[in-house]
Amino acid sequence: MRLNLLLPDVKPNTFQTPKQCKRQGCKGQRFYPRQEVEKKIVDGKYSSVKAWRYECASCGCTFRVYPQGVGHQQISHRVNGLAVMLYVLGLSYGAVALVLASLGIGIGKSSVYRAVQTAAQKVPGMKREQLLDGYRTGAVGADVTSVRCKGKWLPLGISVDAVTGLTLSIDALPGEEAEELKTWLQPILDAVDADVLVSDDADAFKKVSAETGRAHQVCKSHVVRNTEALVDELSALIGAGQDRSLETIAVSSEQALADLARMKTLIHSRQPEEQAELERMYQRYANARKPAKGKRFDIAYRMRNLFLDRWNLWPRLTFYRTWRDEYGHPKLDGTNNGCERSIGWWVKERYRSMRGYKRVQSALNVSRLIAFAGNHLSRGLNLSSLIA
Repeated sequence: MRLNLLLPDVKPNTFQTPKQCKRQGCKGQRFYPRQEVEKKIVDGKYSSVKAWRYECASCGCTFRVYPQGVGHQQISHRVNGLAVMLYVLGLSYGAVALVLASLGIGIGKSSVYRAVQTAAQKVPGMKREQLLDGYRTGAVGADVTSVRCKGKWLPLGISVDAVTGLTLSIDALPGEEAEELKTWLQPILDAVDADVLVSDDADAFKKVSAETGRAHQVCKSHVVRNTEALVDELSALIGAGQDRSLETIAVSSEQALADLARMKTLIHSRQPEEQAELERMYQRYANARKPAKGKRFDIAYRMRNLFLDRWNLWPRLTFYRTWRDEYGHPKLDGTNNGCERSIGWWVKERYRSMRGYKRVQSALNVSRLIAFAGNHLSRGLNLSSLIA
């Protein structure tokens, strides 16, 4: 995990003049300073600060104005920011409280929990209804992972900008069926005006791309690994010579091995025009019959399925070869690595040190907070915007 978190500072002599009355419904904008008062705080540097009591000229309501880095709570923003930072980096709520106590900053683990959850709830742009207001991208990468929550597996949907790798949203999902993925993804695709969906080879994502009218790029890494493993397995079975199913469709073992070797070459070259060659190879095995129910699939039928699947998949697998931006530059690398990184860095890295979450909202809050910090790697995330 690579994060750059900037802690809020406490400046006892820096005050912001009030601009709006604190009483609900009052629109007063003129205030009279009435009294300077002392406020005790929990902070690593200051034990107390001065606050000003103001009176609204319109309604007579009095309220306090605190210096920078201090709020109505006793714990300073700097300490809350430090608690959030330590938790995000892997410590438990109790461990954060112990570390702070060793530094002479005494807060309980419940206070640490409230600081983390409050900061996470203020994360902008990580929820569908507030999806990075005004953000646009041509391609969205999507994937699903799971974490333990109250003893059960909770599916989490992660969407990213497939061009830059920026995390767009992290959401809890009811399941991983096509309709459930569509309900989750369509508002995101619409919000960022995306033309392309990037995902793994799951049929559910293929259905989502078709039903939402988006082009689809299947992650080449997944397909290459799966294809190589299957080609090696089938080649070994043919070499063993114990399956005679190829003879029933008049294909020699030498031809089948040559086709598998060629398949291995094609899966690495991935040129759009090679789809016709895959069709010709499929036709050689098209007459292979499906074994009876309860019987193992023989080599001929498995060869048929392999070439049929890759032939049909080829446009989705090679889409990145032809998709260009307005300047003619390629916009995708053909993988869904943006999602894989988001899952590994922003969800799983913190989750590995835990026994699981107790609330669905906590799982979302922590993952969104870390992802939001990850989106600010280049300039660092100032926690003041989330703590104040």
